[in-house]
Amino acid sequence: MLAKTIRQGERVYLGRFTEEDLEKVSAWYHDDEYMRCMDASPSFPLLKRDFKDWVELKPREQKSYLFAVRMRQDDRVIGWVDLDDILWPHRNAWLAIGIGERDLWDQGLGYETMELVLNFAFNELNLHRVQLTVFSYNKRAIKLYERLGFQHEGAQREFLQRDGERYDMLMYGILSHEWTKQA
Repeated sequence: MLAKTIRQGERVYLGRFTEEDLEKVSAWYHDDEYMRCMDASPSFPLLKRDFKDWVELKPREQKSYLFAVRMRQDDRVIGWVDLDDILWPHRNAWLAIGIGERDLWDQGLGYETMELVLNFAFNELNLHRVQLTVFSYNKRAIKLYERLGFQHEGAQREFLQRDGERYDMLMYGILSHEWTKQA
C-alpha cells in the first residue's frame, strides 16, 4: 500500500491515477452539484476516455502536476488536485481541487489535501505564489481557502448565471512566506 505516494497525510495521500480509477472519476462528472462547483460551463458528463486523455497529457506539459487524492486506509481514489499553468520564471501556479466522493464531504479531507499540495508547491517546487478561483456560491470552498490562509484578491462580478441568478467568480492567492508563517 502507498507505493505510488507523492505526499501523505494522516488520512489521505497524493498519488497517481490508474486505469481502475477511470470509472469512479467519470461518475463524479455525472454529478450536477459537483460539476457546478468545478466549472462555469453547463454540466456535461465526462467520458472515461476524456479523463484518461487529461491525466496522460498533463505531465507532458512540464507546467502541471495532477495528483489523485487517495485514502490511506484502502487506496481508493476520492478526488484530485492540480497545480497547473505554472509560470516557472515567476514561480506562480493555479490550483484546483475536487473531492468527488459525496459521502466524504465536510470531513476535513479537502483541508488535509490542500495542506499536502501547498507544502509540495512551496517546499518541493519552490513556487512563490499559488492562486485559484472559486464561485461565490461555493461557501464551503471559500471557508476552506480562507482557513488555509488564502487572501481574497478580487472578483469578476456577475461572472456566471445559474438557475436565473448571477454569481461572481472570486480570486484568491497565497504567497510562500504567508504559507510558511502559518504552517
